[in-house]
Amino acid sequence: MVGKKSGKALLREEGLARTDNGMKQSSWPEAVMINQKNYYTEYMKEPPQLLSIRLANDARRDRMVTNAKDKDRARNNGEVDLARASADGEQEDEDGNPIDGIDPSKIIVIHPGSQNLRIGFANDALPKTIPMTIAVKCGHTESDEFPPLPKRAEDTTPEDQFGEEFSKKYQKMAADLKLEMRANKLRVLPNSKELVINYNRRTTPDFISEHNDPIRIEWTDTSKFDGSSGSVFSGMDALRVPENSKPCFRLFNPIQLGQFHEKDYNSEECLQDDFETVLETALKKDLGLKLMTEWEEYSCVIVIPDLYDKVYVERLAQWAIVNAEFKQVCFIQESLAATYGAGYSSACIVDIGAQKTSICCVDDGLCIENSRINLKYGGFDVTQTFMKMMLHDHFPYGEVNLLRRYDFLLAEELKIKFCTLSKANIATQVGDFHVRAPSKDTKKYQFKYYDEVILAPMGFINPSIFDNSEKLKGRRSLIKRSLNAYEKHPDDPTSTAQLAILTAIKPTLAASVSGMVQNSIGTEFSTPQKEKANPFSHLSRMDNDTNGASRVTSAAASPAPEGANTPVPNGSYHNGTNGGSPGPSNMYAFGNGSNAQNPTGGMFFDVNIRTASDLADEQDAVLPIAPLDVAIITSITHAAGRGDEKKARDLFGGIMVIGGGAKTPGLGTFLEERLKAKRPDLAEKILVGTSPREMDGQVVVWKGASVFGRMKTHESWVNAEEWEIFNSRALYGKLIWYY
Repeated sequence: MVGKKSGKALLREEGLARTDNGMKQSSWPEAVMINQKNYYTEYMKEPPQLLSIRLANDARRDRMVTNAKDKDRARNNGEVDLARASADGEQEDEDGNPIDGIDPSKIIVIHPGSQNLRIGFANDALPKTIPMTIAVKCGHTESDEFPPLPKRAEDTTPEDQFGEEFSKKYQKMAADLKLEMRANKLRVLPNSKELVINYNRRTTPDFISEHNDPIRIEWTDTSKFDGSSGSVFSGMDALRVPENSKPCFRLFNPIQLGQFHEKDYNSEECLQDDFETVLETALKKDLGLKLMTEWEEYSCVIVIPDLYDKVYVERLAQWAIVNAEFKQVCFIQESLAATYGAGYSSACIVDIGAQKTSICCVDDGLCIENSRINLKYGGFDVTQTFMKMMLHDHFPYGEVNLLRRYDFLLAEELKIKFCTLSKANIATQVGDFHVRAPSKDTKKYQFKYYDEVILAPMGFINPSIFDNSEKLKGRRSLIKRSLNAYEKHPDDPTSTAQLAILTAIKPTLAASVSGMVQNSIGTEFSTPQKEKANPFSHLSRMDNDTNGASRVTSAAASPAPEGANTPVPNGSYHNGTNGGSPGPSNMYAFGNGSNAQNPTGGMFFDVNIRTASDLADEQDAVLPIAPLDVAIITSITHAAGRGDEKKARDLFGGIMVIGGGAKTPGLGTFLEERLKAKRPDLAEKILVGTSPREMDGQVVVWKGASVFGRMKTHESWVNAEEWEIFNSRALYGKLIWYY
């Protein structure tokens, strides 16, 4: 009788015994299987994404069929083998398959701005720069309709024409500059201001006849104007229309402060028509695409702000796809485009435009949402302030008016020529300029200047010197904000850094937004508490559900940082003493009916009763104005997150200043000194630079957008068929950021 075998013996006989030493065959980490029950993503699950892939495959199959037919035809006719070029000009690889991508000469890149439009083909070295202005036949000009700019009191001395408040601010800035120059061992003459005023008082112009002026201006000829064939001039032609032309023309600017300019228009249709006319005229005149039937062969890349209005984006998409009938269109944010143009993967982008300054941190090809800041001042504010300071010091051309076309161009020329932020160049100097008006002899002036050339651009860190009185006028008067289709909540993008700026201007916003950002009044740096649900986002629907509907929870934006120095301007300037931002003094002024609140509610006051639209209206009533250095630190601190000092150091070491304002000499060094004074703990890491490779800072964003358009593998294109089926919903699955 055979004895019973043990389990080990059976395993050994059957060959199931383990004979290895239990060590892994490789040190490479093993990829575990995904739990499909809990795994969630929207990629390739949305109808627009599926349709996009399907249309791309259909187009690729059609190209292959066309290429095969062309090859057979070429061989049958005994011609040279044409198999290496497809019918629409796209190249093929060695296997005869068409290469994905678009011909760069068939891509149009558009970057609309408040003062200039930059447009060109993706293979162009530089874009065409066109003033964002349109001249419409009217009974009067803009200089006749409005008082002169800068605003001044008539029949007063130059020192008093801008009011006592401006004079005090100007004198204080001059005194502070003198003390700083002396501390830095720079020479300061005690009577410099008196020398400037006395010289300018007795200066008289020299007259030059028009035929002796070597650089006389060619004005737009309006004598051949035919109202039936066309009623407008746009771009530089509009700025060159004489003030005394027959018929008379008035200038309109469809974009101001980085958004639709609703102040000067009576209807939304007129505003949209003027905006589209500027774009279409640029396509026909500057790009040579005179026939609209040619446009359907081109794709279009459009640059939009970091903090955009969804209505603005959808209007641009509607124009590009439906009106202009482009083949396809895609969008890219300004700061992300700037990193593409500069070749950086991570940076803090400071874009100083003509009328707005945007700050955003970009990391690994995405804009960090909570770091986005949009300030409503820029290069034009410097121009206006510079002319005010010069007029205060008896500028010889005292009748200058920035609403006159030739005076505006003169003021821009003077700012570019003389303004600087280098203290070593500050001294009493003599300059000259020419006033060229239509149908008049050229006037040549000589004048002296001293500290005006540095105090005007120093308004970037002291924005109270700017005139901010009418920047909110007309806002939301024609175009209402975008609302979520389900809860009717405002769904424009928001940012905790932007909210920190607004809260510093109007501290009651902190309570209104249910503690999203805790503002410490009286201190320049505050520590915001952890961010709660964003009432302006359709993702957080649980806060304002007052009808008993089921509450939907989802991932909110990343929380505001804790434990880090989050700089916000101190509470001393929320009433206009340091920033001049006009905001309502009563936080209960918004809301009506059942939402109107009693300011004496005391401990029983419930801010959650107010709707999200009321809170959004209250935010819109506050003009975002803050010193540039404080805004940069705020943006970086919110981008770094809670306690991530390494990321903050990296961003402080990669600050890139671009835009027209970045061309001010000495701006980078000046801003770097200010940031080091604010953050001495990171003084060795802070580095402020401009665009690399000596590229013009004004075209970096456009250049980056052209690079993005030439990329062969991105799925951001929206074509006419997708737009017809999904309309604006097609953007949700196509944009490379969360829309």
